[in-house]
Amino acid sequence: MKPIIGVTGNAMALSRPADVDNFLINYSPRHYTLAVERAGGIPVLLPLTETNQAEAYIKMVDGLLLTGGQDISPHLYGEEPRAVIGEVSPQRDSAEIALIEAAIKHNKPILGVCRGMQLLNVHFGGTLYQDLSENPDVTVQHVQKSLPTISTHSIETKENSRLYKAFGKNTLINSFHHQAIRDLGKNLTVTAYSKDKLIEGFESEEHNIVAVQWHPEITFDSNQDSLNLFNDLIKRASKA
Repeated sequence: MKPIIGVTGNAMALSRPADVDNFLINYSPRHYTLAVERAGGIPVLLPLTETNQAEAYIKMVDGLLLTGGQDISPHLYGEEPRAVIGEVSPQRDSAEIALIEAAIKHNKPILGVCRGMQLLNVHFGGTLYQDLSENPDVTVQHVQKSLPTISTHSIETKENSRLYKAFGKNTLINSFHHQAIRDLGKNLTVTAYSKDKLIEGFESEEHNIVAVQWHPEITFDSNQDSLNLFNDLIKRASKA
C-alpha cells in the first residue's frame, strides 16, 4: 500500500453573499498534495483542530508534511512581537506542535516547508528573526519578485545529507520568506545555506526530520531535484 502522508491544513473565512454568514474552511495549497501524489504517496489533509486530536491523526498516517503559512508566534521563543512581524496563528502553532510531538513519539518522518521548518526549529528550542531586516548580513533577495515557479537564488548543501542527495552540492531555489532561523534548535544539523549564510535547510536523523526554507512543492513538476525531496519523504514513510 502507498504511504499515507498527513498534510497540515489551515483555516480561513470564505466570503459569501451578504445574506449568508461567513464560513470557516479548511484548506491547503494544492501543490503540496500534488507533489505527494507524484512521489507515490497518498496525501490526506489534516484540518486545523484541537491539540488532543494530534496523536489520533498521526496514528492514521505514515508521514507528516508541515506546510507554509503564517509567521510563528514569537512568544514560543521568548520574545514580544515587534513591528516587523506579520500575521500569526497561535491555534495553528499549538496544533502543529502537537502533531510534531506525536510524529516524533511514533517515529513518523517529517518534512517541513518554509513555516514548517521555522516551527520545527522553534520546537527544538531555536529562535527566529522576526523579519530579515533584523539581520544586517542579508544580501540575497529572499522574498523574490519573480514568479513562484522560477528558482532565483543559490544554496549550498552539506555533503552526504539528504538535501545533498536530492539537490546536489549547489542548486537554485525559489524563495518567499521574511522570517528566518536565528539560533538553531537542539539536535538539528544545518544541511543547506544561502550565499549570505542564512540557514536554508536542516535535518535530524535522530528524529527523522528534513526541513527546507524554500518551496519545492511549487517546482516539483518541472524540477527533478524538488521531486527528489518528496520521493525521500515517501521512502522514509514506507519504513515507518
